[in-house]
Amino acid sequence: MADLYRLLPEEMEQLVIDMGYPRYRADQILLPLYYKFPKDINDIPQLPKKLREELTEAGYTIGSAKEVHRVVSNNGDVTKLLLDLTDENSVETVLMQYAPSKIGGHPRSTICVSTQIGCAMGCVFCATGQMGFETNLKAEHIVSQVIHFADILQQQGEHVTNLVFMGMGEPMANYDEMIRAVRILTHDRGFGLGQRHITISTIGITSGIDKLAEENLQVGLAISLHSPNNELRKKLVPTATPNSVEEIIEAGRRYYKKTGRRVTFEYALMAGINDSSEIAEELSILLKGNGSHVNLIPINPTAGDFKSPTQDNVDEFERILSDAGVNCTVRVEKGTEISAACGQLRTDIVG
Repeated sequence: MADLYRLLPEEMEQLVIDMGYPRYRADQILLPLYYKFPKDINDIPQLPKKLREELTEAGYTIGSAKEVHRVVSNNGDVTKLLLDLTDENSVETVLMQYAPSKIGGHPRSTICVSTQIGCAMGCVFCATGQMGFETNLKAEHIVSQVIHFADILQQQGEHVTNLVFMGMGEPMANYDEMIRAVRILTHDRGFGLGQRHITISTIGITSGIDKLAEENLQVGLAISLHSPNNELRKKLVPTATPNSVEEIIEAGRRYYKKTGRRVTFEYALMAGINDSSEIAEELSILLKGNGSHVNLIPINPTAGDFKSPTQDNVDEFERILSDAGVNCTVRVEKGTEISAACGQLRTDIVG
């Protein structure tokens, strides 16, 4: 079976031409796919019946994610779904909604998508990492997560504004499928999301960072740092290389030089582990003057034995970085009470 959500617009065009139909038939498929969200090829009535039949006979389908379970945060601004993407694989995907930041502004709807089920990186503070690795998701499975929420938002009179590859899995460990999904989702004849509205997060796979820099994409890059020194980082990220801190800082510099896009370093603050003033000073020395941004993330409770830092410690950590001239913000976590916040995703719900 071949999923139409896997095809780039140019590939869709070639498909209809190879089947003996004029080029414009491709747009008669693409427009409904990304704006009407059909569940079946026969839900595209503008296509000739003969073409719909031939596509079906050739094994083409419209892969739609089946919603198994839905949970919504207390204030309604975070929705976590468990989606069946195939007969065997279920994955968690999260929608975060934000009110307009200014009068007359527009609401923001960010989808946090998964690229794998489970994760092989083994981060000790991450629920997904504690699952172990199960499988990579195909590009069409990644796209289907976005389409499912886009359909929900459209019924609310809203639309997807941002996309973050920060769900289950390590995007760089499923590089080719992740990039294919990005190109489909940003293509002006596909989903049409602006490249600058997408952020790809990685634990620091430098080969993937360098490949991404060569893709001629204007997407954001977020690198999970979590420690200013290799000894501590290795304890938190068991798969890290012996010199991972220096390697990912340098990879970030290369990415910025090639793309002109500022790199964000994500730093999960854990009480008594990496939230001290001394470590903040060490981090400020490491990052001072390199033009990057630090996103401080007070850790959420997971299956691991980690606790959130006190607000005083968070404030002091931020002050030390800011005083050193390091641009930083503290992430306001959303969806913690429904296990939808950073580091909490794991498919432990049975529909």
